[in-house]
Amino acid sequence: MKGVLSIGVIGAGQMGAGIAQVSALSGYKTQLWDINQDALQKGIKGIHGHLGKMAEKEKISQAQAEAAKGLLTGNPSISDLSNCDLVIEAATENFDIKSKIFLDLDKTIKPEGILASNTSSISITKIAATTKRPSQVIGMHFMNPVPLMKLVELIRGIQTSDATFDIIKSVVEKMGKTGVEAKDSPGFTVNRVLMPMVNEAIFLLQEGTKAKDIDDGMVLGTNQPMGPLALADLIGLDTCLFITQVLHRELGEDKYRPCPLLVKYVEAGWLGRKTKRGFYTYE
Repeated sequence: MKGVLSIGVIGAGQMGAGIAQVSALSGYKTQLWDINQDALQKGIKGIHGHLGKMAEKEKISQAQAEAAKGLLTGNPSISDLSNCDLVIEAATENFDIKSKIFLDLDKTIKPEGILASNTSSISITKIAATTKRPSQVIGMHFMNPVPLMKLVELIRGIQTSDATFDIIKSVVEKMGKTGVEAKDSPGFTVNRVLMPMVNEAIFLLQEGTKAKDIDDGMVLGTNQPMGPLALADLIGLDTCLFITQVLHRELGEDKYRPCPLLVKYVEAGWLGRKTKRGFYTYE
């Protein structure tokens, strides 16, 4: 395959919808799929709303917004993605769920199609091994929120071909992003550094330091745009816990041990912005 003209996105949540929005705005015929049809419709509606707001604020033209809407469709069946040149999976950060999706995609997508995962911590080599096209499997880890963040981590599995990597790097560049190659190791690059910082901030909170004081200290003292606890709420505390557990399990070092308070918040269903309560409360 010489290049990518059409992109399928699996998962219409915050990350999947953001990827689909950027894909359509970049001129790719984009098909969004989710196992939950209500979530799919919500995702499409949200993308249309975001495109409209971008046009109102003159970040894009009205013509660009309408063109992107025209390139975007929601598909009720995963088989509708069969002719896509590239499919990006952005489902729940769980290997069993992802491996099932990749098995289905491998049977459905045309033989020359490339399969990518937006996983933030799971081995691309392990995901690729569930398919019959491991050389055409790669990691594309977008940052949240996708339309605003410039970085995409590009992760080769041990089987990923140079041709696949080069094609995906060109896709990322067309999307206006910067692709940085990361090793296929737990947490890749960003989360390998970020999650221990977030986890340590939660330990400070557990020990009695106020959330706002922790975040203000990091924002004002290290020039970060957002404190680690507010960032954790944005990412989702369940996702933070999962990534931290992967780091702890795979690397075997105590410094990656999830803070007990993080575990309790997830058990309570306090997952951050998406549940209106995490380390902060949201209206």
